[in-house]
Amino acid sequence: MVAGRRAQAAEETRARLLRAARKAFAAKGYAEASMDELTAEAGLTRGALYHSFGGKPGLLQAVIDQIDAEMLERLRIVREKAGSGWPGLLAESVAYIEMALEPEIQRIMLLDGPAVLGDPSRWPNQTACLRATTRTIETLIADGVIAPVDPEAAARLLNGAALNASLWVAAADDPPAVLAKATDAFRLLATGLLKPKSSAAQVSG
Repeated sequence: MVAGRRAQAAEETRARLLRAARKAFAAKGYAEASMDELTAEAGLTRGALYHSFGGKPGLLQAVIDQIDAEMLERLRIVREKAGSGWPGLLAESVAYIEMALEPEIQRIMLLDGPAVLGDPSRWPNQTACLRATTRTIETLIADGVIAPVDPEAAARLLNGAALNASLWVAAADDPPAVLAKATDAFRLLATGLLKPKSSAAQVSG
C-alpha cells in the first residue's frame, strides 16, 4: 500500500512538472524558461524536478516524448483516413511536415529540442519511426508498389527528408511559404520510389 501511494505521488509530481514545463517551454522557449518559475507553477521544488527528471534537459526530453506520442496518434489517424499502403505513407509524411507550423511543435520539438538534445535523427522516437517506415516499405516492395530497393535505405531517406523539411519550415522567416515549397518537393521526391508502370499500363492509363 505504501509503495503504491509513493508511486502514485511520484507520477502526480511528474505530471505536474510536465504540464508546467510544456506551458513554459511553448510560451518562452527552453532557454528563457526558469526552473524556479516552472517549479513554482507546479507547486513543487527544484529538488522534485531533479529527482523526477535529472535536470532541465531531462524535463525537456520528457516533454518532447509526450508531444511525440500525441503526434504519432494524430499521424496514425491521418494514415488510416488516407488508406493503407502508399497513400497512407505519403499522407502521414506530409502531415508530419505540416505540423511544423504549429507553435508548440515548432518551438519545442524542432527548434529547442535539437539545440539542447542534439541531432533529432538520433532520438529514440526517430529510431522507432524508422523501423515502422522500413516495415511499410518492405510490404510495398512485396506488393509491387515500390521499386526494388533496400528498405532501410529508402526509409532513412524518406524519413530524413520529412524531418529536414520540418526543421526548415520551423526555422524559416515565413513558415507557410516554405511549407508549400517543402511539401511539393517532398511529394515529388517520394513518388520517385514508386515502381514504374509498364508501357501497356501507361498507354491504357
